Amino acid sequence: MLGAIERYLKQAIVDRNAFVASSALMAGLRLFRNCPEVVRRWINEVQEAVNSSSDMVQYHALSLLYKIKQHDRLAVSKIVQQLSKGSLRSGLATCLLIRYTSNLLHEDMASTNAKTSYQFLENCLRHKNEMVVYEAAKAICHLPGVERNDLNPAITVLQLFLSSPKPSLRFAAMRTLSEVAVHHPISVAKCNDDMEGLVSDSNRSIATLAITTLLKTGTEASIERLMKQISSFMSEIGDEFKIVVVKAIRELCLKYPKKHRVMVGFLATFLREEGGYEFKKSIVDSIVELMGAISDTKESSLLHLCEFIE
Repeated sequence: MLGAIERYLKQAIVDRNAFVASSALMAGLRLFRNCPEVVRRWINEVQEAVNSSSDMVQYHALSLLYKIKQHDRLAVSKIVQQLSKGSLRSGLATCLLIRYTSNLLHEDMASTNAKTSYQFLENCLRHKNEMVVYEAAKAICHLPGVERNDLNPAITVLQLFLSSPKPSLRFAAMRTLSEVAVHHPISVAKCNDDMEGLVSDSNRSIATLAITTLLKTGTEASIERLMKQISSFMSEIGDEFKIVVVKAIRELCLKYPKKHRVMVGFLATFLREEGGYEFKKSIVDSIVELMGAISDTKESSLLHLCEFIE
């Protein structure tokens, strides 16, 4: 049956009507699961569609082109090299290209094209589309073994997003900075002032990410102040975010053991508050882990746990 209609689908891919072309490309993406050998014969038409004047057609064509060539690393590398010179108009297609470029860099950071690929990601930080800018910043932040100097342009862009009026952008930037802070706390520390402003954000997901990231990048002197800020909104957030906070406090306590009384006391307070099993379990696990790592916490921690049992 596919053999009988294949000719019509091939013609539809290069149709002047963008909706017809996109529909044919989507059909190709679905058919690829069961009949990849047939769809591979459409390669010339799909490559032509990548240069379409329609943003939608470009996006779907690039998706299908990658599907066809995904197991040929050299072919994917050529697609990335060719399209990264600026022939894509579609923001969504550019986001796809950033992901494919990132995949190549993850596989081999020492390749001859690695420098050009990184340059493409850096150029995308100056794109007029916010979605593309964020995708590029995220890709740079997650590159394996990325140097602090290479991170700085991406961190600067994410810092600008923290003051965006759009909650989605603030949340996206905050989540990426939170992930980067685990390995590069010094690089993220320059955003601390902006993140402190987000602690009182009306969106509690953003506020939680801001406070947990501050816990990762904070100094010993700022611990008491951060604990007070967290206490004020812990009752307003869900258990999944509470668990993130508990884990961040545990890491901070291991980093600054002299402040163990403040942090273990904070954890013990919320052991007695409302919360589900997973939340309580994360607190108990954290207190037990801290007892093993910091001998000074043993006595007070055992008292807290005994009180909770009673």
